[in-house]
Amino acid sequence: MKYTDVHGKLADYRQQIANIRERMRETLAAVEPQQVQDYELASFDGPVRLSKLFGEHEDLIVIHNMGVACSYCTLWADGYNGIHQHVVSRAGFVVSSPDRPTVQRKFAESRGWKFPMVSHADSSFAADMGYASSKGGWLPGVSVFRREGDSITRVSDTGFSPGDDFCALWHFFDMLPGGVGDWPAVGRKPSCCSSS
Repeated sequence: MKYTDVHGKLADYRQQIANIRERMRETLAAVEPQQVQDYELASFDGPVRLSKLFGEHEDLIVIHNMGVACSYCTLWADGYNGIHQHVVSRAGFVVSSPDRPTVQRKFAESRGWKFPMVSHADSSFAADMGYASSKGGWLPGVSVFRREGDSITRVSDTGFSPGDDFCALWHFFDMLPGGVGDWPAVGRKPSCCSSS
């Protein structure tokens, strides 16, 4: 197939994806939010309530990260640095993992991460949000919350997986001949992302 033919076909597929995303936004707008409690989590500076993570915003994005043992979660988190300053102009943003704050701080410093982190190690937060696996581990994803007065609701969430929309690297690899090729993540999920 000629390059020009493929280019047109791919442009059509991308438009279909854009249309599906618009329908997803419309569906989300009609969802009845899920009431959640004001969980206490651990931070570098001590205990912190979920309500405080919103900062001055009504909305909060919480990344469910599986911790330092997951290479894919590290890959996703590396990508947040570039967008963090833009995200926080619109909503609160925090990465939550099962690692203790001392472990989180050391790892964040080694990666140059700028975003805040909290630990759900002594909380049912991740499990209650559906990000605990049936095998006793954790699952990656994102939850979005809204705060209205003293009320906190979850308005949307989705899991992460290799090839998803939350890591730009997959999409650059998709454009290469042979896709991800022999990159270390080829055709497999690391053990940290396969426990469900």
